[in-house]
Amino acid sequence: MKTKRRKINLSDVASLERSMSCQDVSFSRPRRRKSSLNSLADIENASVSFGTSIKGDADTMIPCGQSVENNNNSLHDVEYQNNSDDDLFGNLTVDENRSPSPILPSYASPTQKINRTKRSRQSLCSVNWSADETLLMKCSDQLFANEKKDDPKLSKTVQNVTDADIEKKSQKCSDTKSEMKNDSVFGDIDLSYVENQMNTNIKKNSKSEAHNNSPIKSKFDQVVEEPKPVAASTPSRACAGGNLMLKLKERLKANANQQTASSFHLRDAAKDFSKILLDVGGESQFLTQSQLKCKSLGPFYGLPAKVQNLMEQFRGIKKVYDWQHKCLSLPSISEGKNLIYSLPTSGGKTLVAEILIMRELLCKERDAILVLPFVAIVQEKVRNIAQFADELDFLVEEYAGSKGKIPPTKRRKRKSLFICTIEKANTLVNSLIEAQRLDSVGLVVVDELHMLGEGGRRGATIEMTLAKIMHVSCTTQIIGMSATLSNIGDLATFLHSEVYTNDFRPVTLDEHVKYEDSIYKVDTKNLNPDEQLTIDRPIGYANKEMSLRDTDHLATLVLEVIPDHSCLIFCATKKNCENVATMICKLLPESLKERKVREKKGILETLYQDSGNEGICPVLLKTIPYGVAYHHSGLTSDERRLIEGAYTDGVLCVITCTSTLAAGVNLPARRVIIRSPYVGRSFLSRAQYKQMVGRAGRAGIDTKGESYLILTKTQDKQRVMELVTGPVETCISSLMYDGGKGFKTLILNLIGLKIMTKLSDVKDFFSRTLISVQLKSLPDRFSYLSTTEDTSDNATLVENVTKNALQELLNLKLIKLVKLKEDENSPDSKDISDYGLEATKLGIATNRGSIDLTISNIVYDDMKLGLQNLVLLNYLHLLYLVTPHDACANIKPNWMFYFEEYGKLTPDEQTAATVIGVPENFIAMKAAGHRVRNKKFKDDVVSRFYVTLMLYHLFRGKSVWEVSVRFEQPRGFLQSLLSSSAAFASCVLHFTKELEEFWPYHALLEKLIQCLQYCTTAELIPLMEIPGVKIARAKQLFNSGFKSLAQIAKSEANNLVKNIEHLSKRQALQIIASAKVLLKEKIEELQAEAEELQTIPDI
Repeated sequence: MKTKRRKINLSDVASLERSMSCQDVSFSRPRRRKSSLNSLADIENASVSFGTSIKGDADTMIPCGQSVENNNNSLHDVEYQNNSDDDLFGNLTVDENRSPSPILPSYASPTQKINRTKRSRQSLCSVNWSADETLLMKCSDQLFANEKKDDPKLSKTVQNVTDADIEKKSQKCSDTKSEMKNDSVFGDIDLSYVENQMNTNIKKNSKSEAHNNSPIKSKFDQVVEEPKPVAASTPSRACAGGNLMLKLKERLKANANQQTASSFHLRDAAKDFSKILLDVGGESQFLTQSQLKCKSLGPFYGLPAKVQNLMEQFRGIKKVYDWQHKCLSLPSISEGKNLIYSLPTSGGKTLVAEILIMRELLCKERDAILVLPFVAIVQEKVRNIAQFADELDFLVEEYAGSKGKIPPTKRRKRKSLFICTIEKANTLVNSLIEAQRLDSVGLVVVDELHMLGEGGRRGATIEMTLAKIMHVSCTTQIIGMSATLSNIGDLATFLHSEVYTNDFRPVTLDEHVKYEDSIYKVDTKNLNPDEQLTIDRPIGYANKEMSLRDTDHLATLVLEVIPDHSCLIFCATKKNCENVATMICKLLPESLKERKVREKKGILETLYQDSGNEGICPVLLKTIPYGVAYHHSGLTSDERRLIEGAYTDGVLCVITCTSTLAAGVNLPARRVIIRSPYVGRSFLSRAQYKQMVGRAGRAGIDTKGESYLILTKTQDKQRVMELVTGPVETCISSLMYDGGKGFKTLILNLIGLKIMTKLSDVKDFFSRTLISVQLKSLPDRFSYLSTTEDTSDNATLVENVTKNALQELLNLKLIKLVKLKEDENSPDSKDISDYGLEATKLGIATNRGSIDLTISNIVYDDMKLGLQNLVLLNYLHLLYLVTPHDACANIKPNWMFYFEEYGKLTPDEQTAATVIGVPENFIAMKAAGHRVRNKKFKDDVVSRFYVTLMLYHLFRGKSVWEVSVRFEQPRGFLQSLLSSSAAFASCVLHFTKELEEFWPYHALLEKLIQCLQYCTTAELIPLMEIPGVKIARAKQLFNSGFKSLAQIAKSEANNLVKNIEHLSKRQALQIIASAKVLLKEKIEELQAEAEELQTIPDI
C-alpha cells in the first residue's frame, strides 16, 4: 500500500524539529562562495545540495508538516502577485486531492510574512537552507503541485546516479567560502522577478529563432525527448515560448515527481533549470547573490524608517543630497562590488558610508569594519555611532591604542561594527584570517583612501590590509572614500572597483591668495594660466597698532567675519598656533569679551577641573574670553574635545590650529585662513591644501565659504600658483618606503598566515598590489628598484625585489627555508625559488604582535635580558620594556636635569636602571659635557630610559600637568605617551605569547596594560571604559553616585546634566548610549561563556 506523502511547511517549526529528531535525516550545508548567478556554471556552482545521503524510504523520510489543504496562502498568493497577461506558466490552481511532492517541501508565497521567533532561528540552525535552493524549490513546488503522475523512466534514470557522483558534486560546493544565514529560508524572494525576466528574454528572442526546435541538452535527454501534455487538472494559457514552455514545465515536473530521494541531488535540478534559462534568453538573468542575501527592512535604502528618524534626531539630517541618493542607488552597491567615491571635503561622504554600514549590519547581518586615520577620530566616531547602535541593536567595538580584542569575540546574536585605526585594522584582519573568520565581515570602509600614497608605514599598511582582504575573501565588499584623488583609475584597478565622482559642495567656495596689500581671487576653471589669479580687492589696517603687530593682516581678515560667523586659522607649527591666538586677541575689540560670558566662564572652570585643579593653560586663559582658542596635539584630549564643543556651539568663534584638524574632526567655518603654505618645514601638498580649504562653508548655516592663503615669501610665488591651481598629487604605492620595509612586512604577514608557502606564491600575490598596477602605468616612479637601465621587464624586476626582501627576512631570522616534499632527497640549492617558506618562531611572534621588523630583534633581546635580571622591586624595568621606541625620536634629554632626576631614584630603582644599561656615571659624564666613546653604552637606550622616567611619574599617579612642567614637555605628548605605551605593551604581550620561553611575562604585562590604560584606582576603571570618559569625568560620575556601568546605562540624560557640572545634554546622551552598548557587549560575552561551560562534549 502506497503511503500518502505530505509536504514540509517550514512555517511549522515545531513539526520540523520533531521530524528531524525522529528520523535519520541530515541536512548539512557546505560552505559556498558568493557569486553573481549570471551563467550556467555560476548557477551550477551556487546551487547547494544535500551534502549527505538521506537514509530510509522516500515516504518516511520527509518531515511531516501541514497538508496542502491547511496551507491556505501558499499558492494562491503567487497567482495574485503574478497576474500579468504574459504569465509564463499560466494560472495556478491547487488540486486538493493530490499528494504533495515527496521531495520538494511546500513554501509560503513570497509575499507571505513569517514571524521569525528565537525558537525558529535556533531550530533551523542545522538546516541552513540557501536562498538559491529555496527559490528553486518554490518554482518546482508551486508550479506543479497539482501534477499527479510519476515518471517511471525518470525514476530509473535518477537511480543510476552513483554515490560517487553525489560526493563529487558536494565536494565542489564544500570548497567555497561563505555560508548563508540560518533564516535565509524565510527570505523575501519575489518569484515574479524570475518569471518577468524569463518573459522578457522569451519576447526578445522569439522573433529571431524558434528555440523549441533545438534539443535541450541535459542528463534527462534520453528520457524526456518530447514535451508531455499538460495534465488536465492544470488550466493553461497561451503564452510566448510554445513547446519550450511545456519543456520547462515538464523538466521541473520530472524533478518534482521522481521517487528515489536517497539518490536525488538538487544540483541536477538547478543545472537543468539554468540550461533552460540559457536556451530561452541567451544568457541567465537569475537573481544575483547580493539580491538574495540582502533583505529589505524598510523604505530608507533598505533600512527601516527608524534609521531616517534617528539621522534627523542625532545629526539633524532631514534629506540626503542628490549625489548621495545616486551613489546609494548604484547597481554596484546592491551587487556587492567594490566602490571608490570621491567628493570635495564637507560634501557628505560620511553619511553614505554610515548608511552602507548599517545596511550591512541590519539587512545582510554581517559584521563591518570602518578604518579611520587617527585615534582621536576613532574615539569620536565610537561616541557618535553608539547612539545608533543602542537604538538599532548592534555593537560598536573600538580598535585603537590598546583597545580591541584579538581575535574579536564571536558574537551569537548581534553584529559588530569594528572602528579601527589603520594599524589596528591590519592586526584585526590578520587575526580573522588566522581564525578563518574573515568571511564574517561583509563590508570594509576606508576613509581618507588617498593615504595609500602617504609614503610611510601607514600607507603601506592600508595597501597590504586591502590586498589580503581581497585575496582571502571574495565576499567582503570594500568601499573607499576620499576628497583628494587624482589617479583614481590606478586605485580602481587595484581594488577591482567601480568609481563614483562628483564635485558637489553644499555651499560654494571662493578661494583667495593674499600677497602684500592685495587679495587675489583664484579661478581654477580659467584655462589661461595668467588669468587664474586676478586682483579682487586691496586690504589695509584698521589702526596703526595693527600695522605694527600684524603685518600679515590676520586680525583684519578675522574681524571681517566674527563674531557673527566663525573662522579657522591653520598655522605651520604648534608654537605658531599659540602665538597667533595671543596676537589676535591683543588686536580684537574689548566688546567681544561681553559675548556669552557665562558660557566662557564655564569652559574655563571645566578646564580647571579636568586638570585635576592643577591649573589652566595661560594662553587659553587669555584668549577664551575673546572667543579665541588654539587646537593642536599639545593639548590633552579633554581640552581638545572641550574646545571643539565650544566652537560647535558658537561660544568660540576663532580657532588657530595645525593641519591635523583638517584631516580629523569635522569643524567647518565661514572663513579659512592658511597662515603659511608650510607644514613645519615642508611645503604644503595639494591634498593638504584641499583638505584645509574644504573646511570653509557650513551646510545649512552659511551661503558660501571663503579661503585665504597668505603668501609672505616672494620666492614661493610660483609654488603657490601651482598649489592653488594645479592637480592633486598622484597617489603612489607606499610598499617600497624606507628600503621596501612595507613589502617585507607584507611578505612576513603572508608567510606567517600560511597564505604563501613558496616564492611563486609571493610573486603571484605581488600582482594583486597597487605597486604592481603602477609598475605598468607609472614605471618611471619605480625606476630606483631596477639595477639596470631597462625597467620594462617587470617580471624580472618583481622577482629580484622579492628575492631581496626574502633574503633580508632570512638575515633577520624571521623566516626559514624548507625543502619541498618532491625535493627532499635532492642536493641543497642556493636558489630561494627551490625551497618552501616558513615563518620562524620569532617571525610568528613579530607577526602576531605587529612589531616593526627593524626592532623585533631588539624587543627579543630586551625580553631575554629581562628573564635573567628582571627587577620586580618596582615597575621601572617593566615600563622600560613597553616604552615605544619611536616615542623618543624627537626627545632630546636635558642632561643636567636628567642627572638630577637620576639622583632622586631609590637604590632599587637605580639598580633597575643599571640592569637596563643606564649607569649613573654615564649620565654624569653627559651632564658634564664629556663625549662618551664607550660602545657599551647606547645612546638610544639612554634616551629611551629618559622617556621611561616620564612614564614612571605618570604611572605613579602624578598628573599630566605636574609631569609636563617638570620635564618641559607638552601635556598632549605625555597623554599620548600613556596610550601609546599601553598599545605597545599589548603588542609585546602578543609577542611573548608566541615564544614559550617568555611565559613569565604574560601575567605581568596583562596587569601592566590595565594600569597604563587608566592610571587610576580600581573603582574608576569601569567608568573609564566608557568611550570619551577620562579620569576627571569618571571622578565626577563616581562622586555623584554613578558608580557602575549599569547605573549610567539606566540613567536619564537630564539626571546626568543635573548632577555633573559643565556636562551638556548632548554629551550626556553620548555617555549613556556608549554605556548601554558596552553593557550589552559584556552581557553577551558572559552569556556565551556560560553556554560554552554548559555544553556537553561529544564522547
